[in-house]
Amino acid sequence: MRRIVGVYFMVVLFLAGCSSDNKQEVVYINQQENHKIEVVAEYLAIPWSIEKNKETFYLTERTGSIVKIENGVERQKVELQKNLATAAEAGLLGFVLAPDFQESNIAYAYYTYVDGSGQFNRIITLSLAGDVWREESVLIDKIPSGSYHHGGRLKIGPDGKLYATTGDASEASIAQDLNSLGGKILRMNLDGSIPDDNPFPNSYVYSYGHRNPQGITWSPDGTLYASEHGSSANDEINKIEAGENYGWPIIQGTEKKEGMVTPLFTSGKDLTWAPSGMDNYNGKLYVAALRGTAVLEFNLETGEYDKVITGFGRIRDVLVVENYLYFISNNSDGRGNPQNNDDKLYRIPLL
Repeated sequence: MRRIVGVYFMVVLFLAGCSSDNKQEVVYINQQENHKIEVVAEYLAIPWSIEKNKETFYLTERTGSIVKIENGVERQKVELQKNLATAAEAGLLGFVLAPDFQESNIAYAYYTYVDGSGQFNRIITLSLAGDVWREESVLIDKIPSGSYHHGGRLKIGPDGKLYATTGDASEASIAQDLNSLGGKILRMNLDGSIPDDNPFPNSYVYSYGHRNPQGITWSPDGTLYASEHGSSANDEINKIEAGENYGWPIIQGTEKKEGMVTPLFTSGKDLTWAPSGMDNYNGKLYVAALRGTAVLEFNLETGEYDKVITGFGRIRDVLVVENYLYFISNNSDGRGNPQNNDDKLYRIPLL
């Protein structure tokens, strides 16, 4: 028995292994009625980020497309100024629509690229014309990139600022270097300028000492939380405060050191979640888990957590809209076991 949004559920997994497309169905049964997980879209190619505008979804794919879901699935072309990197974990990652998207057709994106000077990440604006997105302006460039750990999540906070998570690019020491953009959570104005109230003068850095954060969300009271990949284990869920040092690579897991922040939740040294996108609902954090192959629920009041959705393989991102939880599988990223019709966007009601 597992607990999800205040109701106890049993999970019954039906694997129709003899069917032509190997479809799977997961049914959640509570004390009152059945709640079936619905497939919103399928045949996605390494999806990374979920955005929704009214009744339309936009999903980035690491391979360089944006999928529009509105009375069907349309894969839209993305024209970038740099060549998209094909390194592990790299590609077209974070994506968020501008607050005035209905009028401006502008969105923000984070991608990994290669050119003659090396491999880097950048944060850009994209402009939508017809069914083509075009890179319009560069907000931040030369964010460190390496063989792994690109970060990549973008969100607009309740303060109207754009936040980005960046990885340590497999060079742990840069997470403690305030002159590096790697291993940080960055904060900027929507035009790419540095806010006057950032914690470090003339710096995008909002918090530091991060290994590879890939999820951020704000609770209704404005508190910022982030998910972070640990070193083989010791994954973290942190409460983020301006100017704080979250310890990597000096401390990890439950370790403590003066001037550094120990996480609210950690997987511990013997377990890995590989947490990615996250959202919140009714005092709980919902976090996509890749190696954990689940959606995890963290109760901020009790300090407990549990797997509340399993059976879909690697989960990359989650989104709560009204009383529905949406999530995308990520089995086609080279580390999972995709079915013929993976990957997919799913939804389930939250009560």
